[in-house]
Amino acid sequence: MNPSKNNSASYAIIGFGKIGQALAKAFARKGIEVSIATTRDPASFASDAAAIGPTIIPATLAEAVNADVIFLAVRFESHPEVAKALPDWQEKIIIDVTNAYGISPEKLGGQPSAVVVAQAFTGARLVKGFNHLGAAILGQDPSVHGGNRVVYLASDDDSAAAEVGALAEKLGFAPVDLGGLSEGGLLVQAKGDSWGQLIFKDLVKFN
Repeated sequence: MNPSKNNSASYAIIGFGKIGQALAKAFARKGIEVSIATTRDPASFASDAAAIGPTIIPATLAEAVNADVIFLAVRFESHPEVAKALPDWQEKIIIDVTNAYGISPEKLGGQPSAVVVAQAFTGARLVKGFNHLGAAILGQDPSVHGGNRVVYLASDDDSAAAEVGALAEKLGFAPVDLGGLSEGGLLVQAKGDSWGQLIFKDLVKFN
């Protein structure tokens, strides 16, 4: 299903640590339904989900991967395990919120971390995004002093980036397209023990 042709796209967040919970708050703030999954039984985090809001739906990993648009909010090292949940991600949009800080460039084969993630999710349309802010800031209302908090997006699929940009706006953020994963996208990817230049830069866009 292509969310751009269907206004009722379904959403999921895989990972319910601090970043996953911050993303869930963004959905709850706008009353948008989103499934939440981890590798644990949904009952184990149901009360935490309920505390965020009624549109935050605990799910199994097998249920969550049915969504059209999926936020990957796990530790970078855990992404291959999530990728095994489906043999083919068939046009689903994966938003890579991981940060590969401390992972040696050699382990990544000299490639940007988002490219490595994209290769794991066969058939998916990958967008790097929502990963440059710490959870405490990401979880705040993105409407700030009459402006909107910026989220950076990078993808080798322009239409996927546009769809995620529209979702970001729906959630109250101001998306900024950085271009391809190996181009502007490098600004929001860690390399070894150094952070991309835009990581942790909390910017607000005013119209």
